[in-house]
Amino acid sequence: MTTRSTGPAGGTDGPTQPRGLRRVVFGALVGTALEWYDFFIYGTAAALVFNVLFFPQSDPAVGTITAFATFGVGFVFRPLGGIIFGHIGDRIGRRATLILTTLVMGLSTGVIGLLPTYDTIGVWAPVLLVLLRVLQGLGAGAEFGGASTLLAEHAPPHRRGYYCSFAQLGVQVGLVLATVSFLLVGLLPEEQLLAWGWRVPFLVSFLMIGVALYVRLRVEESPVFRAMAAEQTIIKLPVLETLRTYPRNLLIGVGAHIADTACAYLYATFTVAYATSTLGISRGTVLTGVIIFGLVVIVLQPVYGALSDRIGRKPLNLFSMAFTAVFIWPFFLLLQTEQPVLVVLALVIATAFGWAPVIAVQPAFYAELFGARVRYSGFATSREVGAALAGFTPLIAAALVAAAGGAPWVVAAYIAGLCVISLIAFLAAPELKDMDIAEAGPTQLRANR
Repeated sequence: MTTRSTGPAGGTDGPTQPRGLRRVVFGALVGTALEWYDFFIYGTAAALVFNVLFFPQSDPAVGTITAFATFGVGFVFRPLGGIIFGHIGDRIGRRATLILTTLVMGLSTGVIGLLPTYDTIGVWAPVLLVLLRVLQGLGAGAEFGGASTLLAEHAPPHRRGYYCSFAQLGVQVGLVLATVSFLLVGLLPEEQLLAWGWRVPFLVSFLMIGVALYVRLRVEESPVFRAMAAEQTIIKLPVLETLRTYPRNLLIGVGAHIADTACAYLYATFTVAYATSTLGISRGTVLTGVIIFGLVVIVLQPVYGALSDRIGRKPLNLFSMAFTAVFIWPFFLLLQTEQPVLVVLALVIATAFGWAPVIAVQPAFYAELFGARVRYSGFATSREVGAALAGFTPLIAAALVAAAGGAPWVVAAYIAGLCVISLIAFLAAPELKDMDIAEAGPTQLRANR
């Protein structure tokens, strides 16, 4: 199939032009950066300040575990967000849905920065925080699937992995921005950080909404969706159609996202709390390590995406899971040295060879699992159910370390076990890099198994 752009009336006017494709890529990058900046700053705040400001406990470990529990709440609601907004995306369009998710995510995050703390309004502080975390989860559950679907349906067939990797690149930009924001406010004296400094990263989200909306309003709708609208092939209940037509691929999608979700928040969230609270490593050292970790991923995303266009999605996915399951043990050994250089090295190696390949391939991998009429629903639902199953990793890891008296080896075994689950899912997955992205049903999927 030649990817085509469409005119206002729904007709085609030739292949997507480079300028239009650049807008789609930039729109996906900026939008996902905003969405995941919002999602990640909550995780960093949960590790550093929410345990004190919203969940005060006599035992700091209990406060941290409680804060991570609310972090996991966002994951519980991500599948619901995927179902709701996936339905909308398959019914009214990918572009319009992404504009809506930008508003949901940006506004809910900004309001967190305005919340009074436990000392001011008591139990209502954590209640309001959790409600806003629910809204974050709904928005995050739809964002990545929508941005990746839009990219996949605009991209040239032979470079789909490369272009789709920019959706994941936006996630890493969001991670870096979130970590930098807390690194900067972390320079404040502890009293000022807890009094007002922690609010700044959340309030910045209000400004970022305007930028993301400006970019996304200039992006064209997916040519595949516009063709379906013109041909009146849009279905009423895409989620039910996904369950009926793609049950195997849904299960593959769920299993495929469990390990990389766990690793994402193990490296970027739990490691911050473990290294600072249990090992006594400075906050600045650990946050710097997370920033470098994010920058490495940003550089490698298009590299691995382009490689997947040549050798396929499956080899990179299998390698990533196998490497992570093995390296998780040396990862904790390096952390326990408490040497800043080795802590950063642990994060860089884990990222460059274990985590970066699988997430670079992920946008194209999921987009190719489902036909055009249910792509957004199938993508968002399966991926976000997998995320929900692994989203409590920081909470589980914190509880395991506390139960083990500070030893991390049970956490390492837990992560290795999740890698085995995802490895099985990838072994069962078809190789679909050459599929026709406009295919409505599963015929092409069977042909490529």
